Amino acid sequence: MLAPLDNGTIFKTAFTDKTVFKQFVKDILGIDVEVDKIETMKKFEPKEPKVGNIDITLDIFAESIDHRVIIEIQRIDYDYNFDRFLHYLMMAIAQLQKSSEEYSIDRTVYIIVVLTAPYKIDQKNNKPIKDEVMITSLDPRNLEDKVVQIYGHKLIFLNHCYRKENTPLNYRDWLDLFYESIHNPENYHVNLNNKGIKKAVELIDVDRLSPEQLHQMKVDAQRKVVRKLDEEKARKEERIKMAKKSLREGLSIELISKLTDLSKEEIEEL
Repeated sequence: MLAPLDNGTIFKTAFTDKTVFKQFVKDILGIDVEVDKIETMKKFEPKEPKVGNIDITLDIFAESIDHRVIIEIQRIDYDYNFDRFLHYLMMAIAQLQKSSEEYSIDRTVYIIVVLTAPYKIDQKNNKPIKDEVMITSLDPRNLEDKVVQIYGHKLIFLNHCYRKENTPLNYRDWLDLFYESIHNPENYHVNLNNKGIKKAVELIDVDRLSPEQLHQMKVDAQRKVVRKLDEEKARKEERIKMAKKSLREGLSIELISKLTDLSKEEIEEL
C-alpha cells in the first residue's frame, strides 16, 4: 500500500531521494543533473537590498554540482493563486543577481509546482483551467513564433486531476504516481520500468515507513483537516456577509440562497 503524495512528509520522503529527484528532473525538464544535497523548507538568505516583500519557503531545493542549474519543487494542495507561483520564480531569479552593476545570472532556475488537488479558481478571463501540464518559459518568441533561447528559466505546473490521453509518457509516469498514491493506494498501477518511479514506490510503501515517518504523516494529515475546516469557515463567513448585504439591498431570500448557497433558514436567522 502506498502512502499518499499529497502528504508533506511522504512527498519529501520520496523527492529528497537522489534517484527519484534526478529521474523526475530528467523526465519533466529533459536535463541530467548531479546534486550534492537536496534541501527541504529552503529559505532565501537575507540580502541587502531585500529581494521582494514576501518570505518564501520552498519545499524541495537543489543546485547542480556545477552550479549551472537550480531546481525547486513545490507541493501545493491549497491556495492556487498563480500570481504567487510567478512571484516565486521571479524572486528566485532576482536572488541570483550579483549586484546593481552586474545583471548577469549564470544559473538557470526551474520551479516545478505539483498540484495535488483540482484547480479551485478561475483565471482573469473567468475560464477554469483544466490541464495536466502547463509550462511557462521566459524565453521570447520572434515574429516567426520561434523560441529564442536567451533565459532558459521555466515554471512548470503538474496536476494529475485533469487527465489528457495525449500527455507524453515522461509526464504521464509521474502524474500517474501522484494519482495512484492518493486515489488508488492499495491497487496502484504505475510504470515500474521507470527507475525513479520504482524507487519512489519503495520509499512510500506504508510497510517500509519508520514509526517516526508514520507519526509525522498523521500529524500532517491532521493539519490538512484543520486547514480545510478553517477555509470552509472563512468561506461560510464570507457568504454570510454577502447575504446580509443582499438583505439590506432588498433581494429576496430565494435569490440570496441561490447566490450564497446558504439555506433559507440560515438567511432568515440573519
